[in-house]
Amino acid sequence: MPVKLSAPAAVELLPVPGVELGIAEAGIKKPNRKDLLVIRLDAQSTVAGVFTLNRFCAAPVTVAKEHLTVGKGIRALVVNTGNANAGTGEQGMAAARATCAAVAKSLDCAAEQVLPFSTGVIMEPLPVEKIVAGLPQAVANLKADNWFDASQAIMTTDIVAKAVSRQIKMEGKTVTITGIAKGSGMIHPNMATMLGYIATDASVPQAQLQQMVKQAADASFNCITVDGDTSTNDALMLIATGNSGVTISDANRAQMQAAISAVATVLAQAIVRDGEGATKFITIKVEDGRDAAECKQIAYAVAHSPLVKTAFFASDPNLGRILAAIGYAGVNDLDVTRIKLYLDDVLVAENGGRAASYREEDGARVMQQEDITVRVELGRGSAEAIVWTCDFSYDYVKINASYRS
Repeated sequence: MPVKLSAPAAVELLPVPGVELGIAEAGIKKPNRKDLLVIRLDAQSTVAGVFTLNRFCAAPVTVAKEHLTVGKGIRALVVNTGNANAGTGEQGMAAARATCAAVAKSLDCAAEQVLPFSTGVIMEPLPVEKIVAGLPQAVANLKADNWFDASQAIMTTDIVAKAVSRQIKMEGKTVTITGIAKGSGMIHPNMATMLGYIATDASVPQAQLQQMVKQAADASFNCITVDGDTSTNDALMLIATGNSGVTISDANRAQMQAAISAVATVLAQAIVRDGEGATKFITIKVEDGRDAAECKQIAYAVAHSPLVKTAFFASDPNLGRILAAIGYAGVNDLDVTRIKLYLDDVLVAENGGRAASYREEDGARVMQQEDITVRVELGRGSAEAIVWTCDFSYDYVKINASYRS
């Protein structure tokens, strides 16, 4: 079960004026489940996004990036689960374009004004006919307060839907931010998560919006890992409709950025808490480094280690595995005698070995917790970085061994 994570209540998810969402059961992979989402945007909306850097990126990623550069203004997004449309060659590109054309016809806009997104099994043909057949149901279902159903419609192996809303006061007006995301496995993004959509009713020029979504991703989705695998389909989109009457400028941008990044962080951490088979949520803080890059490099080495992750699952304080991961992280001039390792409030290692004050029962006590913090002090500067991850359980293997069945 997810680690201290429950689905939000539908009433907690606030409509964003200028955004409507419609879902359908298109039977893309399995019958009787929400698997198709259409998002319709008001004409003045701006849209920006960051995408996977995987060289085998999915066809919808390529098409979405193309359509964003056309400059016609994005009017709709379409998302399907059950099929990633990745590793599908020219057939996949044609399928993504056909999906956009069908949505455009349904919503009376140009195909270039539609962004396609897919998630699911890689290297299988996208069943475009099922998507097209499901579009009338999704369009008829379009409404502003449909965020909860939308969060369910983009799930794959997720157990819990992931969604959050926030409101802030700006210039005497209320600005709303609502976001949804999906992801549970194949999570080690180098830009975002598998799929994430955040919308606000503030007015933000597209170039500025692009900077804001990148900054939000770097503070959240670029700090998570479940299994070290970067998806072919990762995308994080930020939408600004302008319906609140508040325009983002240099004077208020920091407040807006903080709010968007906070929403992104909630969604990113929810993905880790819902990691496939996860039983522990682990925060890894690396401090006192020469720069943030080496701190994150060491944090990810710890977070990716199967030996570390399985020790956490077993609640076994076999903490020499963490020291080993720090040592092979690739920061070759580390002085290990200056490194301190903490497990929550317990000093585990210093001066190149086990701390004199460390007791096995203290480590075991912390390892029993569902939320655990690993803190590493490098003793070589003032930079720091944080990464969120989870443990590896038996269920991770079971889930991924039977993913296509």
